[in-house]
Amino acid sequence: MNVDDFVKLIDSVTKLLGVLVWPTVAGFVLLRFGPALKEFFSSLGEFTFKGGGFEATAKRKQAEAAAALVAASVSHPDANETPSSAAQRAGEAAAVVAGSVNAQVIRRASKATALWVDDRPDNNIYERQSLEALGLSFILATSTDEALDLVAKQKFNVIISDMGRPPDPRAGYTLLDQLRSSGNRTPLVFYAGSNALEHKAEARKHGAIGSTNRASELFGYVLTALNRDG
Repeated sequence: MNVDDFVKLIDSVTKLLGVLVWPTVAGFVLLRFGPALKEFFSSLGEFTFKGGGFEATAKRKQAEAAAALVAASVSHPDANETPSSAAQRAGEAAAVVAGSVNAQVIRRASKATALWVDDRPDNNIYERQSLEALGLSFILATSTDEALDLVAKQKFNVIISDMGRPPDPRAGYTLLDQLRSSGNRTPLVFYAGSNALEHKAEARKHGAIGSTNRASELFGYVLTALNRDG
C-alpha cells in the first residue's frame, strides 16, 4: 500500500469515527505493519473516554468493533487485490460499524450467543472479535455433527457456517437442511469462499438469511439476525 492509499484509508476512518479514530487507526497499523494486533485489542479494554456511563462504554465498543472489522476485511485479500481495493474494503468495514452500531445494538448483542461452525476457526479470529466487541458470545464447532449436538442442547440467536468441510463439500447446506427439517428456525448465515449471486440465491432457497465472503457484509447479516431474534 502506498502512502496516498494509506492516507485515504485513514481519512475515511477518521471521518466515520471522529473522536474514536485512534483505536481504529492503531488497529489497522498493527495489522498491516506488525504482529501486535492481539496485544492492541487487550489494551483497548483499558482505553477510557471523557464522560461516564453506558455511552462511554458504547463508544469504546464501537471503536473495538471497527478496528477488528477493518482487520478482518483486509486479512483475506481477493485474488485480484490492489492497494486501492483493500483501502476501499477497509473503509466500507468502518462505515458499517459507524452506521449500524449503537447502544441498543450493543445491549442486544450482549445478551446473545452465536454458534460458528467452521473446520478452521483460526481463519475467522478478527471477524469474531468485531462481534465480541459488542458483547456477542461465541461457541465454536468444527463439524456438522458437533454443531447439531450443540443446537440440541442449547438455544442460539444466530448460526454462522462455512460451506465445505471434509468430506462434504456442501456441509453448510447439510447442516442447514437438517436444522430446518427438525423444526429449528435459528437464523443462519454462510461465511464461505464465494460471493457469487447464484450462491447467494441458493443459500436463501435453503433457508439461510444470507451468504457472503465479505467480513463487513457478515457483520451486517449477524446484526440483522439479532434484531429479528430480539
